[in-house]
Amino acid sequence: MKQVQITLTPRESKRIIAMGVKRLPVVQQAMKKGIILIALGSTNAYVAEELTGDKIDPSRYGAGYIDGTTTVVPNDKRLPAVALLDGKPVGAEGIIEKMGAQDVLIKGANALDPQGVAGVMVANPVGGTTGSFMGIVMARGVNLVIPVGLEKSIPYSVVEISKRIGIQRISKATGLPVGMMPLLGKVITEVGALTLLGADDVFPIGSGGTNGGEGSVTLCITGDKADEIFELVQKVKEKKGEF
Repeated sequence: MKQVQITLTPRESKRIIAMGVKRLPVVQQAMKKGIILIALGSTNAYVAEELTGDKIDPSRYGAGYIDGTTTVVPNDKRLPAVALLDGKPVGAEGIIEKMGAQDVLIKGANALDPQGVAGVMVANPVGGTTGSFMGIVMARGVNLVIPVGLEKSIPYSVVEISKRIGIQRISKATGLPVGMMPLLGKVITEVGALTLLGADDVFPIGSGGTNGGEGSVTLCITGDKADEIFELVQKVKEKKGEF
């Protein structure tokens, strides 16, 4: 069976993951009839671009981020969240209240543990955006889709971390102290995205890099569409993951 090898930088991974999210059956169905709410986050900016066709600045489509410290995007610099009703843009304010089991919430993560559980850091003492919608998501059965790159893999349980940390438990921090909230939903990494794009099998063989390749992941892809996927990746790499 045909096998190809690819290396993706974090930006390129975000684009590939976004392409995969677009192909998820629950997303395609909600694009036809339903609500899709794309929470703030750098990977989600790429998802929003794929679903709307509009260019979005990932540095402003976010709440918290890591730049060597844990920090946040100032409120006056943040872009509003993107919401779609039957595939058409609508205002995101209050739309979570209207969402149900046929709808989709897309939320990124800061961590992915060996059990495949994703976690998001929480710097707001009352839970921030994640805390504001997770009760509704879990109570109503809203489809939670979690796009997250393999670069965010950690060797420790997200659930155990969430039990051990918290803003008021941290005495010092390089940046803002945080808690952690586990996210229980459909995780889409590069592996899942490439499978949705047609690969029969995908497996990572290495991670990391230098000279601009920090955070990269190297994967092998097998299947009849391996060459086709390789060409798609080449196009993404030519644009460095940009839209």
